[in-house]
This record gives sequence, structure tokens and C-alpha cells, in this order.
Amino acid sequence: MNFQTGGRVVFFATNNLNKFREACMVMREFNLAMGMLRIKSLEIQSENLEEIAKFSVLNAFEKCCIPIIVEDAGLFIEALNGFPGPYASYVYRTIGNEGLLKLMENVKLRKANFRSVVAYFSAELAAPICFKGEVAGEITEEVRAGSSGFGFDPIFRPERSDKTFAEMDIKEKNMCSHRAKALREFAKWYIAHKRIV
Repeated sequence: MNFQTGGRVVFFATNNLNKFREACMVMREFNLAMGMLRIKSLEIQSENLEEIAKFSVLNAFEKCCIPIIVEDAGLFIEALNGFPGPYASYVYRTIGNEGLLKLMENVKLRKANFRSVVAYFSAELAAPICFKGEVAGEITEEVRAGSSGFGFDPIFRPERSDKTFAEMDIKEKNMCSHRAKALREFAKWYIAHKRIV
């Protein structure tokens, strides 16, 4: 692949259109454009989100040879000893929101954290650089889906909000989400590193 990569365009290796839309909105805050590359990067099995993201971004870079980011997220539920953690996407595909709520039946302590790691790599770097974001909240007692959200968004309510992520529009979600926080950290670093003004 050959791409003209201007400093103001950031490429995101993902097959998740919802993630891409959220990321585009965050990048616009920094006057950066975002391109989506549908690259199926390999994902290692690990308890560590950062290790997963680093491996994935290196694999994506091997396939496209342009500066690229990947994002990996996990849902960590206190009462379940951090489960599903980095296996959130697999757990969602296999048991979904209803299955996770079943595991939480009669559980009073419903605290949870969503965590995100954005990993960036380019040929000028010796190793990937990671940026993290986290949001605390709780698992609701029922699915509360709105017109937005994906994955476990309909059962996660962030602190200081009466809405689940799924009941928020993208703008609302990006004000507090783990992914938006990690992307903002990346964007600030990227602008400083590229000396974009």
C-alpha cells in the first residue's frame, strides 16, 4: 500500500466503525483528520492491555508500513476479580450483555472500570508508544440501550452520570470515555512530536 501521509492525518487500524467514529470526533478537537485502515492485526492472549496493543500495532505496521494507531480496551468488574478484563470483546461475542448480567445476579457491589490503550508506531520509533485512559463506573442491573453505543456500553454507567454509555450520543460519551481519554493523550503527544501548529 502507498499512502500520502500528511502530518495532520492519523491512520487507525480497526474494523470497528463505532470506534472509528468516536476517534474521528476526538481528533477533530485537535484539528487532526483520521483515516481508517481495515487491517486484521493479530492479537495475543494476555492479561495486559498494553502488551496486546503493542503487539497489534507492530503487526498492523508490518502490513501497511505507515504511521498507525490501534486501540484495545477492557472492562474490569470488581466483583468478578477483574473479569472480563482484556477478554471483553470475546466475552461479548460469546455471552453478550445478558450473559454478563447473569453472572452479576444478586451481586450488590457493581463497581467496574473501562480501560483503553492506544498504541502508536512509525518507522522513526524504536518501539510503540502507548497512551492510556480509564473511566470508573458500575454495571447496571439491566440492559439500557439507547440509540448509540456498542459492546458492553448498554450495561456500563460511568460515575456522575445517570446514563449508560449506550444512552449517550457520541459527543456525550467522548466527554468521559476511556477511549476518548487515551486518544486525547495520543493527540497531544502527536501534535507536539510532529510540531503541528
